[in-house]
Amino acid sequence: MYIEEVKKGMELPETVRIFDTTLRDGEQTPGVAITVDEKIRIAKRLDRLGVDTIEVGFPASSPGEMKAAREIIKLGLKSQVCGLARTLQGDLDAAIDCDVDYIHTFIGTSPLHREYKLKMSKEDILDLSVKAVDYIKDHGITAEFSAEDATRTEFEYLKEIYKEVEGAGADYINVPDTVGVMIPASMRYLIFELKNYIKIPISVHCHDDFGLAVANSLSAVEAGAEQVHATINGLGERAGNASLEELVMALITSYGINMNIKTELLVDISEFVSRITGVKMPPNKAIVGENAFAHEAGIHVHGVLQKAETYEPITPEMVGHTRKIVLGKHTGAKAIKSKLDEYGIEMNDTQFNQIFDQVKKLGDKGKCVTDADLKAMAETVLGRAEREIVKLEGFSVMTGDNVMPTATVKLNIDGKINTAAKTGVGPVDAAINAIQSLVSETADIELKEYHIEAITGGTNALAEVFVVMGDKDGNSATGRSTVEDVVMASVEAVLDAINKILVMR
Repeated sequence: MYIEEVKKGMELPETVRIFDTTLRDGEQTPGVAITVDEKIRIAKRLDRLGVDTIEVGFPASSPGEMKAAREIIKLGLKSQVCGLARTLQGDLDAAIDCDVDYIHTFIGTSPLHREYKLKMSKEDILDLSVKAVDYIKDHGITAEFSAEDATRTEFEYLKEIYKEVEGAGADYINVPDTVGVMIPASMRYLIFELKNYIKIPISVHCHDDFGLAVANSLSAVEAGAEQVHATINGLGERAGNASLEELVMALITSYGINMNIKTELLVDISEFVSRITGVKMPPNKAIVGENAFAHEAGIHVHGVLQKAETYEPITPEMVGHTRKIVLGKHTGAKAIKSKLDEYGIEMNDTQFNQIFDQVKKLGDKGKCVTDADLKAMAETVLGRAEREIVKLEGFSVMTGDNVMPTATVKLNIDGKINTAAKTGVGPVDAAINAIQSLVSETADIELKEYHIEAITGGTNALAEVFVVMGDKDGNSATGRSTVEDVVMASVEAVLDAINKILVMR
């Protein structure tokens, strides 16, 4: 509603081109190195995704970069294949020799770059820029020119250099916010002013040093920029570049701009690039993060189950994601019931309340209950004995270096309280020995099988214990418990099996 009102004052283009630089700027992420084969595999996925241009690397920097560019060109992709080059003859020739159909050439223009990095005059930089664009166009190749550190360059000089390269035949000018110093309002102003002066399409390349790369890129589009540079997962130098997945989804859903991107492939390519680069995404990463469509709070879950749009701006399917209902201390009864229904688990109100209470207790201890946890807990509750002839009234265990593991167990057996302390090879063995000694007068029941499994990873994983107990009359029963304490799970499982045998008898 509000977006539609403010869009009336924008200079939005009909479409926006995506210039993907994952294989160039993204590879400059500290600690990331992508092999030729890996670059080819990523390029194929980028092409399927539908990006307009793939910047495959900096051919002059190494033989490997040249090989990657050549091999990707041979794939015959629909996306244009671009090579980066400084405004130097050697760099340009290296890119041309790779047969790329697009060259992105750049030179620093800000006072800092002129004085400290290049040690060149404005005139010399202008001359190199024009000659570079001329050279690229003489070879029949698409030319994009970047004034590196444009957002810290004097505006009059910036206009002059862009106007000159436009006259030399540049197809695009690029405005790099090289160290991410812009804010959305200033980016919008700069692009708007340049649009009144430059007639060829304007591209932007924003860095995320202050977390504003996507916002600044969107502001540039609001002022009429027709192309944006981006990387998968926001990879890049320092804090990275504008995140392609966030940028694309904002342009499509908020601005209503048509694009070539197959958005349903975004999660797949995000996960693929993450595996290749070794850079894991935080779970709360927008669009593609593990928690992007995860809900725990009871109010949110109830709303989403009734109508997803109440707490989701887009459907998870739009980006190749899935919705997750996470169970924890904020979870309501409806969320747990919907999960149980999803797995075809039916239980009465008493059984459900046991599950609900356990989820809340685990949540209060800081644990999120996974789907596997919930299934195991449900199996435990559904499999419990119909009656508790033997009830646990108290339990403690002592173990450690140079200490014989000892368990003290207090049981209520048909209304009579009994206590026993026994030792064992470990705390579980000691606890089971104590239980067996207490019930021996009622029934001679012994342990026949014992299995334990951690449901999920981590030191706070729920332990699922499964036992088989039997008596001398041939009666046998299984017992199961799923709690976070291994010893307690073992005690509960053994008592469950014992009660089942006593009910049989």
